[in-house]
Amino acid sequence: MTEPLWDLITRSLWPIVGGAVTGTIPLALSSFVIGLLIALGIALMRLSKLRLVSGIARVYVSIIRGTPLLVQLFVIFYGLPAMGILVDPWPSAIIAFSLNVGGYAAEVIRAAILSVPKGQWEAAYTIRMSPAQTLNRVILPQAARVSVPPLSNTFISLVKDTSLASLITVTELFRQAQQIAAFSQEFMVLYIEAAVVYWVICLALSSVQSMLEKRLDRYVAH
Repeated sequence: MTEPLWDLITRSLWPIVGGAVTGTIPLALSSFVIGLLIALGIALMRLSKLRLVSGIARVYVSIIRGTPLLVQLFVIFYGLPAMGILVDPWPSAIIAFSLNVGGYAAEVIRAAILSVPKGQWEAAYTIRMSPAQTLNRVILPQAARVSVPPLSNTFISLVKDTSLASLITVTELFRQAQQIAAFSQEFMVLYIEAAVVYWVICLALSSVQSMLEKRLDRYVAH
C-alpha cells in the first residue's frame, strides 16, 4: 500500500531537520571557524613584503578558487588514501570545506585590511604600539566590520555546499533525504522537502546577518 504523500512529508521532516541539526550546521560551523583562521593567515601572508611568502599565499588562493569544491573534497577523501593517508568521511569534509573557505575568505579579509586608512597604522605607531598590537587592537576590529557582509555570504554558501558531503557518506541534511527517498521512491518530493529546509535555514541566517550588520553600523561614522 502506497503511503499518503502528506504522511511521507511529515514523517520525513524530522529526520531531515535532524540531519541539519546534527550534521549540516555543525559541519558548516566548524569548517567556517577553521577556514577563517586559515584565511587570516593567508591574508597576512598575501600582505607580506616577502615575495616568497606572498607568492605561496597567492598560489594557494589561486588553486582553491580555480578548482571545484567537489574535486577538492574527492582529493581529500579518495586521493589521500592512495598515498597511504586514511581520513574518515567527517574529518575529510571538514578539511576540504575549511581549505575552501580559507581560499575565498582570505581575499575578503585582505581587502578589508587594506580598506583601513594608513593613518590608523601611523597613529598606532606614534603611541608606540608594535605591529602585532596595531593589527590586533586597531586594524582587525575595523576590518571585521567591513568583512561581515561578504563573510556572512560565504557562510551561507557553505551551509548549502555541505550537501556535497553526502557524496562521501557524511550523514547530514541531504544524505537523510537521499536515504528516505531511496526507500520510498518519492525522489521529487523528498528533494523538494530538503530544498525547503535549506531555504529556511538560509533565510534565518540572512536575518541574523542583517541584524549583525545594523548593529555594527552603529559604530561606523557617516
